[in-house]
Amino acid sequence: MQIQDLPYPDPGVPDARSGSRFLWWLFRNQLGGQLKSLAWGLLHFLSISALPFCVGVAVQAVVDHSGRRLALAGGLLVLCCVGSALGDTFLHRSAVTNWITAAARVQQLLAHKAANLGSALTRRVAAGEVVAVSTGDVEKIGWFVEAWSRFTAAAVTIVVVCAGMVVYQPQLGVLVAVGLPVLALAALPLLPRATRRADFQREKAGRATELASDTVAGLRVLRGIGGEELFLDRYRRASQEVRHAAVRSARMWSLIAATQVLLPGLLLIAVVWYGVHLARQGRVEIGELVAVYSSVMILSYPLRHFEEIAMAYSFSRPSATRAARVLSLERAMSAEGSRDRTGDGLPAGDLYDPATGLLAPSGRLTAVVCGDPDAAGLLAERLGGHPSEEGTSVLLGGVPLDELPLGTARTAVLVQDKDPVLLSGTLRELLDVPASGAVGAEQALAAAQCADVLAALVQGSLGAEDPMDARITERGRSLSGGQRQRLALARSLFTDPEVLVLDEPTSAVDSHTEARIAQGVRDLRAGRTTVVFTSSPLLLDHADRVVLVHEGEVAAVGVHRDLVRKEPRYRAVVTRETDEEAALNGVLNEADVLNELEEIEETA
Repeated sequence: MQIQDLPYPDPGVPDARSGSRFLWWLFRNQLGGQLKSLAWGLLHFLSISALPFCVGVAVQAVVDHSGRRLALAGGLLVLCCVGSALGDTFLHRSAVTNWITAAARVQQLLAHKAANLGSALTRRVAAGEVVAVSTGDVEKIGWFVEAWSRFTAAAVTIVVVCAGMVVYQPQLGVLVAVGLPVLALAALPLLPRATRRADFQREKAGRATELASDTVAGLRVLRGIGGEELFLDRYRRASQEVRHAAVRSARMWSLIAATQVLLPGLLLIAVVWYGVHLARQGRVEIGELVAVYSSVMILSYPLRHFEEIAMAYSFSRPSATRAARVLSLERAMSAEGSRDRTGDGLPAGDLYDPATGLLAPSGRLTAVVCGDPDAAGLLAERLGGHPSEEGTSVLLGGVPLDELPLGTARTAVLVQDKDPVLLSGTLRELLDVPASGAVGAEQALAAAQCADVLAALVQGSLGAEDPMDARITERGRSLSGGQRQRLALARSLFTDPEVLVLDEPTSAVDSHTEARIAQGVRDLRAGRTTVVFTSSPLLLDHADRVVLVHEGEVAAVGVHRDLVRKEPRYRAVVTRETDEEAALNGVLNEADVLNELEEIEETA
């Protein structure tokens, strides 16, 4: 896989049982790139390591006054320099390719998992952790994958050079062959402590990232209540904790780096001292001593890759563990479906939830009243075919949604939750979504009562005469909560799915606008199945069918006016009646309820 071929057609199924298994899975899936990087690495390192032998031959040729051997040494030096240059160039190219392609594979896997789980992802994993995994952690995982082939090439080079020195000059070669493995493994006792400090730093950094994300997301509210400085102080403290943890981690890694400088120096001193002693006795020639000395000097370069791979693994292992934890999450229902129904097309018919007994007849507007907002959100997810908990599948036209591929289920049933997200860009881009084509953008915007929103967008966008070219800021933060709700509703109406599920679509809208939205949705969705979770009398009065869900089961079914008169639990939710008021006043008089409804409608 080359960079220009990204993204992957299929990133594969990761082994997410642990961070180490996930790293090994990444390595196996990039075996071709790893072998290519290893080959270029061997050419580079072996060419560099051969330079001291060429220098030794040249020095000895000068001592022996041999022009032929001096010319041979010069030719070998040229070949080694060319090999080193070519190897270094293509090693860097292949290693960076491994890094980027590994990071891209992980990012694709995370994106697919987020699309698969939907809103259930942030219920099971903190949003800050998801951000940390998909940004900084991905980079560290790619670093380890990239560093592994260079480390392998360096290790093979050290073994080859040690064997060559034993053959070339046994007396000095044995000393080097014994000393180099000690140097390579000297940092191992320090790694556990360095790893723990790196893990602690990552934990603190993840907490700071999560806190920053929450602060930025709620900055508008924090300013309104005067809590901006309070949360900024919390982030400053978290940032300082990250700094202190990073300093402690850096101290340990600096100690490891110091050992990689000190110990090769001690080995070099030992080689020189012993070599001079052998040279005085005539047991070692000057060229051989120069070659062995230069080799020890040169080998400090591949030895540094032992430190790098230790650091890469220490930083990438916790990152891989966090990524594996996210990737191991599964939907309550299979994303592939339990049976192949790809040839059946989109199912149509009544929407039925066996767990609660909720029935939404085909082509009708059904309103659902649920006293618990969290329970309403979970039920809305169930109706969309992607619940956060296992249970009996929702049926659409008698077909279980978990028997459909995830994309088909979401095409058939669209769920708009109570906090919809508006991505930055133009309004035209916001409405550039898969749609049936039966509903135009103007119709959807009109039904959602977005006229004032369009005017505000045009006024806030320089040079935008067409409202469709007006820009929306990140998450629509320049708009009010009601304006964001209406734009999100217009997007859902424009999509025109077979079944549309709306969770509190007008909770931030004034009553006058809410009444017009209720009529607009009813008219535009005529003949389509629509389910609205709401407790607003204005929306409930426009519904063909109203269902009260109490304690996870359907408790009453009817129309709004009848349920207000006959069902106390329904009335308590819709009119916000408290238990004390019910006990004091008893059952409300039917005439008073009707009068109250008429007053609300007149006000609207």
